[in-house]
Amino acid sequence: MVKWTDQERKIINGIFADMNYDDIGPKALCRCLIVYPWTQRHFAGFGNLYNAEAIKSNEKIAQHGITVLHGLDRALKNMDNIKATYTELSELHSEKLHVDPDNFRLLADCLAVVVAAKMGSAFTPDTQAALQKFMNVVVSALGKQYH
Repeated sequence: MVKWTDQERKIINGIFADMNYDDIGPKALCRCLIVYPWTQRHFAGFGNLYNAEAIKSNEKIAQHGITVLHGLDRALKNMDNIKATYTELSELHSEKLHVDPDNFRLLADCLAVVVAAKMGSAFTPDTQAALQKFMNVVVSALGKQYH
């Protein structure tokens, strides 16, 4: 079980309280699909993903980015039991969708880049450490079914 300090909880909740999900979610997912093109294989039904511009203008990708980001709300509300919170989602991604669990880490890294760009100088080392710890726990929980 992960131990969270009061400061980490405050930072993480602050990041998400101030976040524009409709902006950050699509940008993070688009970045992931562009920078790591092999992650696109799970989005074959989303239409044209042939280049960066097509990915950035794809409404289905944008909507899924928002959905993914809102999925983190469950972790925020259950920070003391994130693994159990994502058991069903882990099973879905593992057994039905066959998503490479490393894709979760890649998307988490892209989310950190987008958040850092948006926050600017407010994205301090402490902020990064808290966000990365949070996302590492989420990634581990999503990959739990694979272990």
